[in-house]
Amino acid sequence: MLTEGNNSSCGSGSGVQHHTTSSSSSPAQSRLQRQKLEVYNEILRRLKDSGNEEAMQPGFHDQLWAHFNRLPTWYALDVNVERAADVLMHKRLLHLAHDPANRPSIEVRLVQVHPTSNGNSADTFESDDPGIESGQSSSKYSSRQRHMHEITISTDDKPKLLSQLTALLSEIGLNIQEAHAFSTTDGFSLDVFVVEGWPHEETEKLKAALERGVLKKIERQVKSSPQSVSSVDKPDQAKMKSELDYLTIPTDGTDVWEIDPKHLKYGTQIASGSYGELFKGVYCSQEVAIKVLKADHVNSELQREFAQEVYIMRKVRHKNVVQFIGACTKPPGLCIVTEFMSGGSVYDYLHKQKGFFKFPTLLKVAIDVSKGMNYLHQHNIIHRDLKAANLLMDENCTVKVADFGVARVKAQSGVMTAETGTYRWMAPEVIEHKPYDHKADVFSFGIVLWELLTGKLPYEYLTPLQAAIGVVQKGLRPTIPKNTHPKYVELLERSWQQDPTLRPDFSEIIEILQQLAKEIIVRIRGLEQDLDRGIGEALGRRETTDDDNDAPSGEGLPHMPVGRDKRPILFKLM
Repeated sequence: MLTEGNNSSCGSGSGVQHHTTSSSSSPAQSRLQRQKLEVYNEILRRLKDSGNEEAMQPGFHDQLWAHFNRLPTWYALDVNVERAADVLMHKRLLHLAHDPANRPSIEVRLVQVHPTSNGNSADTFESDDPGIESGQSSSKYSSRQRHMHEITISTDDKPKLLSQLTALLSEIGLNIQEAHAFSTTDGFSLDVFVVEGWPHEETEKLKAALERGVLKKIERQVKSSPQSVSSVDKPDQAKMKSELDYLTIPTDGTDVWEIDPKHLKYGTQIASGSYGELFKGVYCSQEVAIKVLKADHVNSELQREFAQEVYIMRKVRHKNVVQFIGACTKPPGLCIVTEFMSGGSVYDYLHKQKGFFKFPTLLKVAIDVSKGMNYLHQHNIIHRDLKAANLLMDENCTVKVADFGVARVKAQSGVMTAETGTYRWMAPEVIEHKPYDHKADVFSFGIVLWELLTGKLPYEYLTPLQAAIGVVQKGLRPTIPKNTHPKYVELLERSWQQDPTLRPDFSEIIEILQQLAKEIIVRIRGLEQDLDRGIGEALGRRETTDDDNDAPSGEGLPHMPVGRDKRPILFKLM
């Protein structure tokens, strides 16, 4: 078995190196690595003790360790060691998914939930499938005592795969009770769902229904050629099409936004993701940000999102919306050029730099965002992915709304469907694939308000999908700190109401925040005036004492720290 500090494999002697710790790791990372190692060793021990044939094969140690290493660390923490065979099932499904003919690889089994007696959310599952050992399942979470199905799916990872799978489960009448989603380092997915809503005696039929449903979705994607750009946003959206040489963006003929790539100078890379990269650059002597789609990942879906982002960004002009400069629309070099925001994102400031906003500054940030969002809504644009990572700051600390990759022009009916956005900030009606309107952005803004206040990641102890399930089924919301200003609390609670009609519009939100900011300013000025009066009275008493008693200068006052203006610092505000 592997032990901490043991850098070599104890398996077949193949020379595979297992680096279990790193001197540069943070204490938290080291702790997680130790826990991962403990789970690996326990799974290995249990498999060998049970006489599992696969576990007795030469080189199995290395194969099992490679399985844990290709998945994120929290996979090991999520595994139930009492069901060690589940790890082999996950390993087998991932192996099958390597062959396109086997995708998706699916395993379905029946489980029975037994709530624990200690009040925790970790419930016990027992398998009711014949031939499967009873005991706890690989899932650790549940809600009620009943028969449910555990569905494990592995396939090649792709954009919006998770939302497509959850939509599929919903379409066939399943209610997701919990979900665990993992992506491997080599581009595959492993997703585990615990669901109810299917007769427990029809496990094989459920598996067949899932396989048919996934195949239909794949066929629809294949049939969706670059020429068949979505016409959700009629009539303008119907104009969008992809031609052989150029991706045509709808235009009214007044904007000249096509950029010649020769005029772009690329600088340092700011960020990189699976499907694109962000660079700091220069365009016509102006500092800009250049978002480039990776050519080897461009497909019809990404082309549609790219076209939609350009289509929307070239229409907007507001001081609290990131300014669009232009775009290169000739594949494969698709890129969008915007003004460069030197302050970075609010998300990075809060969560990576561990910064915080004093309350007056927090209100200014919230007002900036509200003004940008109000402008978008007045132009019938729904952002659909409002979160701290999409709020950028310039050199003057002005905050601007950014990233319109999934934004949409509101349909004439006023409502839209299909899930998009990021689960931690997503409105319940969007999570449930119900019709929604601009009030979905207001819900996301409420979560952002809480994030600005606390500096914490929403539902930080849950996975994104677990948080989404809690929001929809249990009314889960972030905990508001005590001593928060009552009007701010009221705005938070109104913004994330379950019923969208009860949420305020951004025009009203601006008024609420501006009025609250005025009250805070008045309070600060009142405190400053009280401070000045207190200092004046104290200095007057000291002069009287000096004259009467000929006391040395300063003896009439207690010793207090002084500021740059030589006034004593009696307190610090926020």
